[in-house]
Amino acid sequence: MDKEIKILGFAGSLRKGSYNKAILRAAVELVPPDASLEIFDLEGIPPFNQDLELSMPDRPKEFKAKIRQADAILFVTPEHNFSIPGVLKNAIDWASRPYGDNAFDGKPAAIMSASPSMLGGARAQYHLRQALVFLNMYPLNRPEVFVTLADQKIDAQGRLTDEKTKEFIKGLLEALIAWTKKLQ
Repeated sequence: MDKEIKILGFAGSLRKGSYNKAILRAAVELVPPDASLEIFDLEGIPPFNQDLELSMPDRPKEFKAKIRQADAILFVTPEHNFSIPGVLKNAIDWASRPYGDNAFDGKPAAIMSASPSMLGGARAQYHLRQALVFLNMYPLNRPEVFVTLADQKIDAQGRLTDEKTKEFIKGLLEALIAWTKKLQ
C-alpha cells in the first residue's frame, strides 16, 4: 500500500471572505483518499525582516516546519496588480530564508487561483511560477485551475457551488498526487 501523500495548502489572502480561501477549503473536501490536505493560514506572519531570519519569530518557524513535513505544496493565490499579493510573497520569503535553508527546496507544487475577473488570477499564477524556479520546486504544469467569475461560483457562506470547478480542483489534486509519487 502506498503511503498517504501529505499536501500543505495556503492561500495568499488574509481576507475572511476570500475566494481563494474558499477554493482551498473546497480542495480539502475534494482531496482523494490516498492523500490529505492541511491548510495553513498565513495570518500572523510578520513582515519579513532579514535582521530576524537567524532568530525567526514563532509563526514563520511554524510555517517552515509545516512545509518540511509536507510531501507537496498547494499554492492558492489571488491576483494583485498583475502579481501575487504581498502576503504570499512575504510568507515565501520567510520560508526560504536564510539563504541555504529553503523549506520549499525540491517540493512538488500545484497552483490555483480565483478571481471575479475573466482571467481568474492567471497573471499571478505565471508570476508565482517564476518564484518557484528560484525556490527549486517542481510545479505541476497541467492541469491549470483558474476560477474565473468566482463571485458567481462561491456563495455568501464561502462555499464553492460550481460543480465544474469542483471537477477541475479534484483533477488538479489527483495530478499533484501522481506527480508527487513520480518524484519520490
